[in-house]
Amino acid sequence: MSLTLLKKDLKKKNIVFGTNKTIKELKNGKIERVYMSSNCPNNVRSDILYYSKIAGIKVIELKENNEELAVICKKPFSVSILSLLK
Repeated sequence: MSLTLLKKDLKKKNIVFGTNKTIKELKNGKIERVYMSSNCPNNVRSDILYYSKIAGIKVIELKENNEELAVICKKPFSVSILSLLK
């Protein structure tokens, strides 16, 4: 289910890749949803969950690891965090 939603969101073109950009946009209230890979580092996971909770944003924890997520997103680098802008 969540993978289907991710693929649909990737077509919208308003995706932010990376922890720093996602946290910045979370603080600004511009994020609709956050996707997290299964092997996301613990420090990144805790930061994302903290800021998402404050902003009231849903975090979708995927079963795929960061390398599989990169293939799904068609990126040449591993992807641990990506988010959908409002």
